[in-house]
Amino acid sequence: MKEANPIVFVVDDDLSVREGIESLLRSVGLRVETFRTAHDFSHHSRPEAPACVVLDVRLPGLSGLDLQRELMRTGAPIPIIFITGHGDVPMSVQAMKAGAVEFLTKPFREQELLDAIREAIGRDRVARQQGAELEALRRRYGSLTPREREVMAGVVDGLLNKQIASDLGTTEITVKVQRAQVMKKMNAESLAGLVKIGVRLGLNTRGSSPPIPKYS
Repeated sequence: MKEANPIVFVVDDDLSVREGIESLLRSVGLRVETFRTAHDFSHHSRPEAPACVVLDVRLPGLSGLDLQRELMRTGAPIPIIFITGHGDVPMSVQAMKAGAVEFLTKPFREQELLDAIREAIGRDRVARQQGAELEALRRRYGSLTPREREVMAGVVDGLLNKQIASDLGTTEITVKVQRAQVMKKMNAESLAGLVKIGVRLGLNTRGSSPPIPKYS
C-alpha cells in the first residue's frame, strides 16, 4: 500500500505566524493543517500518515508543554517542534527531555524549520513502521495456543527442549512439534529469529508474557 503524503500540524494563536508557516510548507509541497489552540488540535482526528506538529509554547488555555504531556499520557505521541517568542533555557530543556525534536525561538530561519520538520517526519515514519510490525507480531502471537505460548517463552528464555518438556510435564518430542508450530505461526526462520521476536513482544523474563490480543 502506498504511504499517504506527510502532514504538518501548526498550532499557534498568532494568525500571521500560522499563515506564514502554512505558506512556507505548502511552497515545498507539504500538507498543512493549522489550529489556534492546543484544545482545537487535541480534538482533531489524526490521519493515517507520517506527521509532526509545529507547536507554540505559550497558548491560550492548554499550553504547548501541557499538550506535549497530554499526548504522551494518552499514548498518542507525535514528533513536536516547539516554537516560541519567549523561550528560556529551562523551558527548552524540559521540552527536549520530553522528546521534542527541536526548540526554535522566533524569529527563526525558514531552513531551520524545514530541516526540523524533515527530521520529525522521518522519526514518525520509522515509529509508524515499527508500530505496524509490532502489531503484526502481536496478531501472530494471539494465534498461538496457551501451550504454544509456554513453549515459546521457554525458547526465549534459552531453555532446551528437554528442559521445557520437564517444566511443562510433557515429552521432548511433543515440545519439538509444538516449537515447530510456533516458528511457523510466528513466521520465524530460525530459533534466533524466534528469540528476537519474543524479546520484542516482552517475553524476555521467565514466566512473563505480553497481553493477549482480543482477536486471539
